[in-house]
Parts: sequence; C-alpha cells; structure tokens
Amino acid sequence: MSADGLLPSSSSTLGLIAGNGRFPFLLLDAARAHHLTVIVAAIKEETDPEIAARAAADPHIRLHWLSLGELSRLIDIFHREGVTRATMAGQVRHKQIFSSIRPDWRLAKLLFSLGSRNTDNLLGAIVKVLAEEGITLLSSTEYLEPLLARPGVLTTREPDAGERKDILYGRTVARGIAAFDLGQTVVIAAQACIAVEAMEGTDATILRAGDLLRASDDPSTLRRSLTVVKVAKPNQDMRFDVPVIGLQTIVSMQSAGATCLALEAGRTLLFDPAAIRDAANAANIAITAE
Repeated sequence: MSADGLLPSSSSTLGLIAGNGRFPFLLLDAARAHHLTVIVAAIKEETDPEIAARAAADPHIRLHWLSLGELSRLIDIFHREGVTRATMAGQVRHKQIFSSIRPDWRLAKLLFSLGSRNTDNLLGAIVKVLAEEGITLLSSTEYLEPLLARPGVLTTREPDAGERKDILYGRTVARGIAAFDLGQTVVIAAQACIAVEAMEGTDATILRAGDLLRASDDPSTLRRSLTVVKVAKPNQDMRFDVPVIGLQTIVSMQSAGATCLALEAGRTLLFDPAAIRDAANAANIAITAE
C-alpha cells in the first residue's frame, strides 16, 4: 500500500503468475525497469524459492505463494492487490498440471467443462475466468521484446546443406504435432524424425534423441548429427506456453550430439542471447531463426 493506505493504481501494478526456471526473474526485472509494482503469485510446486529473496529486497515486489489448483485464491490475491493486468512467466510442467493438481471448486468446475484437457484448453479457460474477474492477461513477451529471436543465422556457422534439409522436414513435422498441442520440438537426422516432444519438455526430448541414435543397431544408416527444430503453435497464444530456449538447451544439444537448432523468429524467447550464442559457437552448433 502507499503512504496514504491506498492500493497503487492498477496501471502501475502488474500481476505475475510465476512458474519454474528463469523466465519469471527476467520478466520481474523488465517490469521493475518499467517502474511497475509487481504482485507475484508463486506456484509452490514450480517457482524457484530464490524469488523470495528478490521480493524481500524490493518493496515494490509483493510475493504470495499458492499451490497448483488454487484458482480462487489466485483471483482473491489479485483482487486484494488491485491487479487488473497480469502475465504468466515460466513453465508449469505438463505432468504437474495433469497429475499433481488438486483443484479447488472453481478449477474443478472449469476442468469438468473442458472438452479435452490439453494445456491450451486448460490455460485458455483460466484466461477466460480471469477476464471475467476483471483481470486481463498480457502477452508473456510484453516487456521482453528484445529477447525474441530475430530472423537470420544467429551463430558464426550457418547450417550446412544436410542440416537445411533436416530443418525443412523438421518444420513440417513440428508444425503438425504443435497443431495438436502435443509439443513444439522435434529432433531430426537425415530427414528422419528421431524424437518428438511430449510432456517431458525440450531438453529431455533432445537427450532422448541422442540416446536413441547411439542405441541404433546400425548407426551408419543415419548421419550422426542431430538437428533440433522448435516452432510455435499455428495459432500460438503469446499469453502462455511461449517457445523458450535457454543455455541449458545448448548443453543438452552438446550431450546428444546435435549440431543445429532451428527456431521460429519473432515467436521464440532466448534467455540470455549472448550466452546462448557464445556457447553455440564454442560447440560449433548452428542456430537459425526463420
């Protein structure tokens, strides 16, 4: 509250629904750079506890912890704090959403009404409920535009002819699975699909592809290098589940023997672009965004 006991104006306040990883911290930094008071709703099962130290050090960050499934509590927190604009940042693992969740009455009612319980349907329904409560969900990239992948080759090395063929094939496959909300990443070798992302996430998919190729009875039938292709969904809602690449992705690619990464320009966030580029160059990995 301000010195006069009033809540800050809604235009200077942003709600942040924080998942796991570094995304919430990046968005928190960007929002504070815009002189916003940030009301953080941190998910106990996902959010890095480090966020508590950030909140303790900044009087313009107010932190509330809640569990997955506490939709009514989330709305109550935002109402009490005067939040009318909010954003989601950080992944909530799919397996958490569908196995660990203990829904309150409001979320249970919402889940019962869904035709299918994929991530897009669930999050889209939550966005609708928030809107009905006077809380507008902003794009996850609202304050992070400089981190969106720009078109072109992002590394010293360009993809070679074989990798280009794998990218073309991989984009067709990736867009097909993304349309069904199954995942957004595929791993390709010699225009054969080695692994498709499901609930395990990008890095685990890359590592699985490396294991599969190494376990091949006749590895000589495929190029030993792998190309990773990550796309946005055909109708990607930038308010949630935005494609993200971090430094760990490059580490996973090195471990799996992957030599090329293809992204979707303007719709993929790069966390610490300089570090990603440097690590990829050091590993002779090509990164391209189109």
